[in-house]
Amino acid sequence: MGLTIPKTMKALVLRSPSDFGIEIVPVPAVGAMEVLCRVRAVAICGTDPEVIHGRLKGIWPPAYPFIPGHEWSGEVVAVGPGVTTFAIGDRVAGEAWKGCGYCRSCVEGDYNFCENYGKTETGMRHYGFMNQGAYAEYNTYSVKAIHKISERISFNEGSLVDTAGVAAHGAELIGITPGGTVAVIGPGPIGLMAMRVAKIKGAARVIAIGRKGRLESAKRLAADDVVDFEHEDVVAAVRRLTNGRGVDEVFEASAGEGTLKQAIMMVRPGGRIALLGVPSEKAEERVPFKYICRNEIKIFGVKANPNVSETVVSWMESGRLVVKDLITHTFPLDDIHAALETFETRKDGAVKVVINP
Repeated sequence: MGLTIPKTMKALVLRSPSDFGIEIVPVPAVGAMEVLCRVRAVAICGTDPEVIHGRLKGIWPPAYPFIPGHEWSGEVVAVGPGVTTFAIGDRVAGEAWKGCGYCRSCVEGDYNFCENYGKTETGMRHYGFMNQGAYAEYNTYSVKAIHKISERISFNEGSLVDTAGVAAHGAELIGITPGGTVAVIGPGPIGLMAMRVAKIKGAARVIAIGRKGRLESAKRLAADDVVDFEHEDVVAAVRRLTNGRGVDEVFEASAGEGTLKQAIMMVRPGGRIALLGVPSEKAEERVPFKYICRNEIKIFGVKANPNVSETVVSWMESGRLVVKDLITHTFPLDDIHAALETFETRKDGAVKVVINP
């Protein structure tokens, strides 16, 4: 028996920078190779406030009004022409990126570098950034941007597949030394995910670098050792904790000023660094060029989460990757202002804040 789909829905509509609220808008029509999903959970990402407050105006969104949101899970309620791999009732988690599918980058699997970015007529999609997103009761998605989840994963947990995917992609790029030591600079949501992913990939020890409440969260949730950058020299502390050798890998997840140089100086010769944090357009940093060369230090930029969602889902399904305890607050869609305030001010130790439309 088919589901009754309403003609209208509630959605967070961004009218202009910082001017947003819940409105009644049409439920989007499903197209070829698309599914219509009822959004059951959408997690607030650090880029969402940037989009909402207009700090990325001119880049994201492309125009107003706009519905943001890209870390989500839900269920399929309708399928479009050509869809054979998904059915009504399927529980799914989404990812933000869907490339055109035919440019050189997409053909090589690097759809996060789609050469037709922004050209929606090619089929390229970037949900919540260039295309309407998940802060709504319903949205349409390409079958290439969703992944099935079982009932072992709650919808709230499923909304963190995207977050974990960024850490997983970074780990794939740099590799994790079995039995080695990893440092994570910035114990926010992605940093915490990076700590857990590093352990799944074989790291024996994780050192978290941060301050205040989030460093306490890291100590409680994922890290073996912690370094408070407000009270000690970060590089000296990490070197001390590794008997002078340095760590095998570093995840930089804060995009803070000076942290790239810190990562370079705390990693061992031949070590690897993944840059998970998203710095501002104007951010530049002086680095020890000769030191990098002489020690063969490898630095990887990390963009989004291509080709890792199925792996992340399998980790969650098996219980190897636990994310439930990272969800500190939940709100209904009508309370979006309170939810954003909680996330942005880290109220009551907020880590991941999830909206339930």
